[in-house]
Amino acid sequence: MTKVGNVFSLFYATTNGTDKALELSIDSKGILKDKHYNKDIDRAVLITSLDTYILAQKNGINISYGSLGENLLMDYNPYNLEVGTQLKIANVILEISQHCTLCKSFTQIDTKLPKLLKNDRGIFARVIDAGIIKDGDDIYLLN
Repeated sequence: MTKVGNVFSLFYATTNGTDKALELSIDSKGILKDKHYNKDIDRAVLITSLDTYILAQKNGINISYGSLGENLLMDYNPYNLEVGTQLKIANVILEISQHCTLCKSFTQIDTKLPKLLKNDRGIFARVIDAGIIKDGDDIYLLN
């Protein structure tokens, strides 16, 4: 188990957009209170790196954290992790299930955004062990 970073911010999706959270309660079906809860366990949690927001900013696109629909924003870039890799955050274990595809709705933010973030928007994870993730928690790579 190797520490790789920290949780920077937490969010859950609502019917009106995205809300910031101090902690997320997570079970095998996803994030409680999230509008995507129990829809697709392989897409239960969307993880994004601060690097994504830095990339957008370097290209003149200023967006607020949470704008990309992520649940976990971390100071570690997990985009090169293979499917099946596991992360431990507090007592929660997440397993990388797929790389995130881009939403066409990002053109509403900026027409350059979808192309710019093609490989840098985020990754999806399924929940292996349920629990609570809090803002600032350590992130560990398990395998």
